[in-house]
Amino acid sequence: MAKKLNRPEFLPVNEDDLKPGHRWHRPLQAPGTTQVDFEERVDFRRLHRYRLARTREALAESGMGAMLSFDQYNIRYISSTVIGEWARDKLIRYCLLTGTGDPWVWDFGSAARHHRIYCPWLHEDHIRAGNPGMRGAIGPEVGLFKQAAKEIKDLLEQEGVADMPLGLDVCEPPMLFALQEQGIEVRDGQQMMLAAREIKSHDEITLLNIASSMVDGVYQDIAAELKPGVKESQIVALATKRLYEMGSDCVEAINSISGERCSPHPHNFTDRLIRPGDQAYFDIIHSFIGYRTCYYRTFTVGSATQSQRDAYKRARQWMDDAIAMLKPGLGTDKAAEQLPKASDIGFESEMAAFGLNFCHGLGLGLHERPLISRLNSFIEPYELKAGMVFAVETFCPATDGISAARIEEMVVLTPEGAKIISLYPAKELPIANRY
Repeated sequence: MAKKLNRPEFLPVNEDDLKPGHRWHRPLQAPGTTQVDFEERVDFRRLHRYRLARTREALAESGMGAMLSFDQYNIRYISSTVIGEWARDKLIRYCLLTGTGDPWVWDFGSAARHHRIYCPWLHEDHIRAGNPGMRGAIGPEVGLFKQAAKEIKDLLEQEGVADMPLGLDVCEPPMLFALQEQGIEVRDGQQMMLAAREIKSHDEITLLNIASSMVDGVYQDIAAELKPGVKESQIVALATKRLYEMGSDCVEAINSISGERCSPHPHNFTDRLIRPGDQAYFDIIHSFIGYRTCYYRTFTVGSATQSQRDAYKRARQWMDDAIAMLKPGLGTDKAAEQLPKASDIGFESEMAAFGLNFCHGLGLGLHERPLISRLNSFIEPYELKAGMVFAVETFCPATDGISAARIEEMVVLTPEGAKIISLYPAKELPIANRY
């Protein structure tokens, strides 16, 4: 029989902070990358309050007493702190939020002191230097994991939630063991955080739209540069440079794929030289103020064959049919039914074809909710909601055995349906530098 917990009084959630502030009656904003005094663009303090309120609400409903995050996206969502791409895979920064208190942040050395100066929305005494071990570079025998776990346990006791389960997203195994040695019941907190993050506010949608507008411009540059003799890697360099010039804070990855490499999709880039008649497709994944794009476009170089055109037409039809049915209240299982089967593109199973014809949420992370595919959505369907932002991806191999069409649109789910915010023209197969 499960132990009954006497839950302490959680801090109330401010209902005004929970309001996403959507303005569906007006065009979605894609303003410039700087702030001005004559237009309201992004209200960052409002953004901070919304994200923290969403987390508090999800925590209150979870049955857990606190959330401990090592996931960089969750740390940023809860605390509005970040120290850049360097920290993404170090598992060195962490954040604690209890139901009865305000965020605690442990950061790398002097970054903690920097936060005390520049992050007035956090309590100065809630910001500490921390280092559990840098992914094993400092061995567990030094005791940093145990020290961190003891510090966390003391805070849980101080804030009255030590007898309740602790949510955790990702960590090194020694951190988990150290928490358990402190007598803490650890539960999966990632699902709670993804539920909190699934409805984007007006400010979040604005940031996602700005990020997408930057990729619109990069594709214009790619179309001009896509000529025989140019390397796939040179296109990556061009796109990366332009994104940082426009204000990107992280170019996470760019797929650049051409010719015989198009099918099957390798999800990378090489130094292959572009040749006349090649099909070439690209995925641009970058972030603006943390909010990410995932945005494919396919081109042919100079001219296109009938098999290339046919594959593109089929991929576009799948895309348009899927987007047309997306609306609030639709089950993700019904949306998945609209997507092509693995056998339609020559794969033996949905696992083998995963990621080629599916939808995935976008936000601070590249893969958030909703995640819609034939692999998972029939097993665990849930309801689409206004304010979700996600990418819709399709892939279709050509009958020539080497070419393939790859298209992806970023959409905002409004009360009336899906609105596309990836605007580089893609209704028909683009031909770069036509002969």
